[in-house]
Amino acid sequence: MKFQRIKLSPYNILYVNLCLSIGFALLLLFFRIQLTGSRFYLFLVWNLFLAGVPFGITQLLKQFTSLHSLKFVSFLGFISWLLFLPNSPYIITDLVHLHNDLSNHMWLDLFIVFVFAFNGLLLGLLSMLDMYSLIRQRYGNRIAKYTLFKVCLLSGYGIYLGRFLRFNSWDIATKPATLFYQIAHSLKEPRVWLITFAFGGFLWILFSVFQSVLSFREAPVAEKRR
Repeated sequence: MKFQRIKLSPYNILYVNLCLSIGFALLLLFFRIQLTGSRFYLFLVWNLFLAGVPFGITQLLKQFTSLHSLKFVSFLGFISWLLFLPNSPYIITDLVHLHNDLSNHMWLDLFIVFVFAFNGLLLGLLSMLDMYSLIRQRYGNRIAKYTLFKVCLLSGYGIYLGRFLRFNSWDIATKPATLFYQIAHSLKEPRVWLITFAFGGFLWILFSVFQSVLSFREAPVAEKRR
């Protein structure tokens, strides 16, 4: 009996590996719940879901090119993506919960938060690559890079809004007056600018490295086709 090899496209391989990575994170959390009887870190599941929203948005925009060609849909998709993108690097700040009294397995808890943060960052970086590609197709490479740089800084500020002012992505629709009032007052604080440039710069560096690694690996393939 002969078995035929199933050929998967690069996108399908990516989805499978993402599912494996996320599944590993969930398995670790389930193990901790069984070990300790505490569900303290269940919030990581929700945070990871929010981190995956930007990736879902860019995947939809890439799949439905006819919708992406519509300016209104494209603009709405970009704004929605931008509002949820800070949730991707935000999980890094969940390390603060290691000081909680319910976090009583230091190394296990540190590893769990790290794995969830890794997955959140990975989903965010993949969505940034998708958005960069979409913008470059329409407006060119220079505008795409400039836009992504500003997006990284805005995401850095978004982390401050989420961690310190405790706002969510959807508060722009549910509590717009309170949100903009807090934004106006927060811009006077030096700590805001430090956090914005620190996280924003770190996200830009990660995106640039991620992009250069992929370009480096694709270069030999392109040369062989010539």
